[in-house]
Amino acid sequence: MLKKSVAAVFMLALMLVTNISSAAPQQPLNLDQLLQQLQQGKFAQSQENQQREARFKAEAAAQERLLREAMAEREQLEHLSERLERQFEANESELASLTDALTQRMGSLRELFGVLQQVSSDTASKLQSSLISAEYPARHEPLVQLAEKMGRSSTLASMAEIESVWLALLQEMTESGKISQFTRQVTLASGEQVARQVTRVGAFNLVADGKYLELIPGTDTVAELVRQPSQRYLATIRHIELADSEIVEFALDPTGGAILGLLVQAPDLSERIEQGGTVGYIILTLGLLGLVLALNRLVSLTRINGKVKRQMNSTKVSIDNPLGRVMAVKDNYPNVDTETLELKLSEAILHEMPALQRHLTFIKIISVVAPLMGLLGTVTGMINTFQAITLFGTGDPKLMAGGISQALVTTVQGLVVAIPLTLLFATLNTRSRNIIHILQEQASGIIAERSEREQ
Repeated sequence: MLKKSVAAVFMLALMLVTNISSAAPQQPLNLDQLLQQLQQGKFAQSQENQQREARFKAEAAAQERLLREAMAEREQLEHLSERLERQFEANESELASLTDALTQRMGSLRELFGVLQQVSSDTASKLQSSLISAEYPARHEPLVQLAEKMGRSSTLASMAEIESVWLALLQEMTESGKISQFTRQVTLASGEQVARQVTRVGAFNLVADGKYLELIPGTDTVAELVRQPSQRYLATIRHIELADSEIVEFALDPTGGAILGLLVQAPDLSERIEQGGTVGYIILTLGLLGLVLALNRLVSLTRINGKVKRQMNSTKVSIDNPLGRVMAVKDNYPNVDTETLELKLSEAILHEMPALQRHLTFIKIISVVAPLMGLLGTVTGMINTFQAITLFGTGDPKLMAGGISQALVTTVQGLVVAIPLTLLFATLNTRSRNIIHILQEQASGIIAERSEREQ
């Protein structure tokens, strides 16, 4: 048992020695050697602790010196802070007194500079959107800088800055009465940028190559209108581009683009026709068919009427016209009695009437049906409009107005078809009746002549 305890103590001492000095030889030790190594390790630790203590004392002196220096510096900074606070309070007091003095001395000038700032800001905004800036870009920037400068500080404007404001206003007024031509980059409707000779008509319109242009505010970009007004307005652009000093006709927009924007949004004839939808196309198809038939009958009746008049002035019977064919009945039946001749003449007249009144009934039907179909399209469009109102409400008047406008297009189309066809039908019916009246009149004359001869 004792041997086991001694062995355990030996192993514990061996582990301690190993931890203290890793450089000790790793070999079996006896108790004397173990005692000697423990004494050497204790001595080494004592020397190391003495070195640490000496080093700490030296560093403590340095730390104390640094502490005294930091405290001295803090005291100096506190004195400086107190001095700066007193100086700041003095400056605040002096600044307040100087501000009061400046306010008293400025008097009405403060109001003047306030107005100048407002005018500079408003003028810069106006110049930025003015069409004249297409020829003189970035002319609003000095006014913007002046307004910002006067807004963020109490700095007074110099005489040169004040003059720049009224010079900009004077330039705007002067250029508004001029027609100027200059070259600059223009963005086409396709997105391509090309150099074009632009004609500026005052501050109202920009045109180039027969098309209207617009100035996009904020970007100083001149772009071609994607949608141009009708041709009668575009035709005047060439006049102004080619004019030298004479007075020419030009479609001017005095609002600077508002009226032009409304004209651009107005639908053209093809778009109006498309708004009519299926009913509109049916109406126009019937109208075109009726117009072709009416013109055909007008030409035919005019030609027949001319032949009938020539037959009336001639003693020779010609069968190339209705009157000649009716008059030929007398020669074909020379020996029949009056009643029989009357029946033969009536038969001949009845035989000529279908050719004279051909297609007139169909034209009349189209003139009556066209407005009815237009009314049908209008009612259908109004139903769709009210359905849209039911779904989306009446918050957007443009939605309701646009639907009603499209619904009324079919009514217009029906009236456009019915009015001329009604007039053509009346004209054709009158001409055919006149020819029939001539045939009946001549037939009555033939019967009267035969009756007199029989007596």
